[in-house]
Amino acid sequence: MSKIEIRTDNAPTPVAAFSQGVIKNGILQVAGQVAFDPATGTIVGDTVAEQTRQALRNVVAVLEAGGSSLADVMMMRVYLTDTAHFAEMNKVYDEFVTEGPFPARTTVYVGLPAKLLVEIDALAVLG
Repeated sequence: MSKIEIRTDNAPTPVAAFSQGVIKNGILQVAGQVAFDPATGTIVGDTVAEQTRQALRNVVAVLEAGGSSLADVMMMRVYLTDTAHFAEMNKVYDEFVTEGPFPARTTVYVGLPAKLLVEIDALAVLG
């Protein structure tokens, strides 16, 4: 079975050679999403809460374009630039991920391009 690219105008257009999402064998991998507004390409928000909200909106948009939802997500990875942002990010995450069983999740601390505070990717199993 070949890979199927997922593309939507409701999430930011990739700026390099990668897809917003890819499906193969019933698995949808959503590329890391940051707080870019899909319409303007600008960063939404100055706080980790605002940026987490937009990044998760972008994740959901790619999931939906692939025929999926947060309910199908098995694994989410959150990349933060500052350990002090964990509680604020987690509070917003809990606004989106509301029903169990919850996905597995890993949170790591990384460097991101200027003014970006969070990046989130997801792995969903379809069907």
